[in-house]
Amino acid sequence: MAIDTRGETAGKPSGEKKAKRTSPALFYRQVIAELRKVIWPTRKELISYTVIVLGFVLIMVAIVAGLDAILTEGVLRIFGGA
Repeated sequence: MAIDTRGETAGKPSGEKKAKRTSPALFYRQVIAELRKVIWPTRKELISYTVIVLGFVLIMVAIVAGLDAILTEGVLRIFGGA
């Protein structure tokens, strides 16, 4: 029979209780508690991380712009541009 081949969920009633919703006040308190656990960077660390990220972004922009210029030139040579 098909009923015998079902998994564990076949025997469970469909009207089980759902998890209770968290109140906005409790959620806010939990968020604040989690933010207190964060190790925030010092000003020096923040500046160095920012410089590293900006440097990486500038390098990536240069690579993409260079590839774009090379590919544009190649397409124009192949298909003949104005």
